Amino acid sequence: MNGPVNNPACTVPSVSITTACTGASSKANALGMRPMQERAYARRGEQYLLIKSPPASGKSRALMFIALDKLNNQGLRQAIIVVPERSIGGSFADAPLRQHGFYWDWQVAPQWNLCNIPGVDEPRVAKSKVGAVRSFLVSADQVLVCTHATFRFAVEELGVQAFDERLIAVDEFHHVSSNPDNKLGSQLGAFIARDKVHLVAMTGSYFRGDSAAVLGPTDEVRFETITYTYYEQLNGYSWLKSLDIGYFFYAGRYVDAVAKVLDPALKTIVHIPNVNSRASLQDKEREVNEIMSALGDWKGMDPATGFHRVQTSAGRMLKVADLVDDSDQAKRSRVLMALKDPAQKDKRDHVDVIIALGMAKEGFDWIWCEHALTIGYRSSLTEIVQIIGRATRDAVGKERARFTNLIAEPAAEQSSVAEAVNDMIKAISASLLMEQVLAPRYEFAPKNSGPKTGFDYGEEGYEAGGHNLGVNQDTGQIHVEINGLATPQSPEATRICKEDLNEVVTSFLQDKTVLERGLFDRENTLPEELTQLRMGKIVRERYPELSAPDQEAIRQHAIAAMNVTQQAKLLLAQADVNGSAQGSTALLDGVRKFVNVRDLDIDLIDRINPFDAAYAVLAKTMNEKLLRQVQASIAAKKINISVDEARELAERALQFKNERGRRPDIHAADAWEKRMAEGVAALARYCAQAKAAQEKGKSGNG
Repeated sequence: MNGPVNNPACTVPSVSITTACTGASSKANALGMRPMQERAYARRGEQYLLIKSPPASGKSRALMFIALDKLNNQGLRQAIIVVPERSIGGSFADAPLRQHGFYWDWQVAPQWNLCNIPGVDEPRVAKSKVGAVRSFLVSADQVLVCTHATFRFAVEELGVQAFDERLIAVDEFHHVSSNPDNKLGSQLGAFIARDKVHLVAMTGSYFRGDSAAVLGPTDEVRFETITYTYYEQLNGYSWLKSLDIGYFFYAGRYVDAVAKVLDPALKTIVHIPNVNSRASLQDKEREVNEIMSALGDWKGMDPATGFHRVQTSAGRMLKVADLVDDSDQAKRSRVLMALKDPAQKDKRDHVDVIIALGMAKEGFDWIWCEHALTIGYRSSLTEIVQIIGRATRDAVGKERARFTNLIAEPAAEQSSVAEAVNDMIKAISASLLMEQVLAPRYEFAPKNSGPKTGFDYGEEGYEAGGHNLGVNQDTGQIHVEINGLATPQSPEATRICKEDLNEVVTSFLQDKTVLERGLFDRENTLPEELTQLRMGKIVRERYPELSAPDQEAIRQHAIAAMNVTQQAKLLLAQADVNGSAQGSTALLDGVRKFVNVRDLDIDLIDRINPFDAAYAVLAKTMNEKLLRQVQASIAAKKINISVDEARELAERALQFKNERGRRPDIHAADAWEKRMAEGVAALARYCAQAKAAQEKGKSGNG
């Protein structure tokens, strides 16, 4: 796979997906609905709906279909659409749905699209918008669009009871949190407790950058979930054939490295770093000017759109939209309105490059974007997923998209090597996460559980006792059988294993100990310590209300998903070297080959280091000096067996004894058995130390 056109050697992507271009995700049914929209509309009667679907899959229009049915057939009085920022309000502009076969058109009266009112959503400006919400609630009109902030202020002033018998639809739902300090989350909790509204929640990434859950367990079970995966979406496109995700390490100032990865021939969104970021030069206007200088010579500004005109060395005139400069609100609004102009949506040459800081991320709809270039590590994996989504729209003639993360490399003379290492490790974790998100969805089952309806098991069909792997061509799901796999017992655990494994994997990849030891302390880290102990701890903390057997089932399913994907990818890499990769079916072929050459069982899954592929990419990307620097930094923080880890190892040792009729041997050749025995010994030592301290305390008191 290649890097940017102007300098192919710069980027070594860690994730790549080649699609089949079936066109399925853009085909509409008799009502004008694409597959995801049809799937969501089938559940339109539910009071609480959660739609998890990637960017460009049509969530906005899916909501229009559902809202219109609720208003016309389900007795609801009004629909309130809540979006995170003003620029997204355009996604809910009028839509002539009847001309495509639906029963009603979508219409929003101009005065009720509050996203079009100038001014930021702070309390002083919001007073007039709250007044507009109050007026809307007593009007005969049916639809209002506003920002999350406006809605929060309105609920604070009017109370939850003012919204009874209405639909509240929250776009980019990951902004909500079960944390009591999250105002929108607390308000939605109050709406659910009162139980007199309908809620539709929509998101392209149902996990947050922090460790807080989006919804608490008691609220989450009230929602009916509709999931449409990245794999289904991209594989069903008509034009976009490949997506590359990579990172590039730079030394010095990032503006000096931009020219190496910013190809003026590609339609690009550049996200510069936050002013508080280590990568920032602390002068955002100067940074924008230097990026434009890297593109070419500035030739003035278009007075109608506010776009800069920049001439490249090849003589081409680029149109550059600056969303960073906020010193002139009138000019900023002009640029925003030009970008949102519906008359220009289908015109490829309307704009060439967009430079942004906090904008142009989630919900920003520019179908022609081919390259999302992000400078500096983003602490939120959600934000990375959203930025990648800007480049994954399908558009005529657009066959390839890419995401590049420009990150400062660790250098020996840096005063903050640890911070650079941390950024790098997190960037790799984001790449691994996207690899999981872009993979097909797995349906794991115990050995000999029988064939699943809708799955193709190959020419021979399903064979009892064989290496069975089934593929559902419509959904992209893969049925994989594993010896000794624990089966979830409760409905909630079953749902998590089917719908939320990526969220569990995200928590795993955000764990610093997991990343550091899995990548850079490989000689002293057994895979089982990561797959059993650390993942086990993460699952218990994430789902404390579930039983121990359910927690273990979720742990096994999450680790299996990571490892099957990684091993298939390693086989693909080898096939690519040998020239035998299979194009659009490559990942499926890799999974099938991996399953066919190994009789999968839990021991095998737990013993594979899920970071092998990432380390291989890292080794290609960084020189020997930098790798030594990183490994030295990690080695300096080497962790001994803690009390908690010793206790968990002892629990695994007890399980080992129950299964095999003997205790783990500290002199065993098997490294994991030896580690469990060391854990038992360490726990015994801790217990003896605690007892001695207790006895000493007693004698001292006597």
